[in-house]
Amino acid sequence: MTPRQITVLGECVADAFTEPASATGELALRVLPGGGPANTAVALARLGTSARFLARISGDVFGRLFRGHLEASGVDLSYAVEAAEPSTLAVAELDAQGQATFSFHAQSTSDWQWSAEELARVDLSGTACVHTGSLALVRQPGAPVVEDFLAAASPGATISIDPNVRPLLVRPEVYRDRLAYWCTLADVLRLSEEDLEILLPGTSPEEACDIWHAAGARLVVITRGAGGVLASLDGERLQMPATAAVVVDTVGAGDSFTAGLLHHLGTRGLLGGRLPDVRLDDVAGACRFASRVAALTCSVPGPNPPWRSEVEQLATSGRG
Repeated sequence: MTPRQITVLGECVADAFTEPASATGELALRVLPGGGPANTAVALARLGTSARFLARISGDVFGRLFRGHLEASGVDLSYAVEAAEPSTLAVAELDAQGQATFSFHAQSTSDWQWSAEELARVDLSGTACVHTGSLALVRQPGAPVVEDFLAAASPGATISIDPNVRPLLVRPEVYRDRLAYWCTLADVLRLSEEDLEILLPGTSPEEACDIWHAAGARLVVITRGAGGVLASLDGERLQMPATAAVVVDTVGAGDSFTAGLLHHLGTRGLLGGRLPDVRLDDVAGACRFASRVAALTCSVPGPNPPWRSEVEQLATSGRG
């Protein structure tokens, strides 16, 4: 079955990674196109889902990099806004395990300036799912506009949210204050173990699932890196191991996981509305597929999700 379109809303970010410089007293940066929602849109398109990306893309050098990357991956940019403001830049430092810590240069950049008029023209009639999250949901002045767009879309489309908490840029209280409302909109809530610890400190993953189900979310998926995945559908739970991977870095792995999850559900005709036909076996299959997508993303530098042929090759190799 050919999946219906998934519309992704959110930011593009220039991810700058430090590299050895050619001379002392210098710092070399390798810049890759990133940003959680952009990564998810790219991963969806590479997997074969029709992916449309709602973004405010600058005309600067980074914005041109984003456009080229998104279009080369097959992402539909027909509703992307040509923004006058500069792009957002994130500088990444990697630890010995490939985990990234980001510092952001995001003041008054293009990604957060959404207006109601810009989103009012978007036609969602062919969209099965709207996915968003990360900074677009919490950065002013555009965050309330994004929330209103999700509320308007929710009667006809599955809503997927990934909080992707960035405490160095936005205070954790901002996420905590909005999360219960997001759960009233979200059919799918995907987040990392690190997100959980910031949002609900000292709360077990199982307790957190129950809290978010009570607030309205139907499917909660918590990724735990090498520890695998906990998924909960209306309180029915499953745990799955991670797919083995040689980790270069983990940048974009969670975004790729989300794309794999939504792609798998979409190819089975299970997206649209409040997931009325989804069963726990469907979630297990989707998480298994998503783990392969995330593992392949971890095996290369930066947020560079795999193409469908690579995922299929991993599945048939016996390693995934």
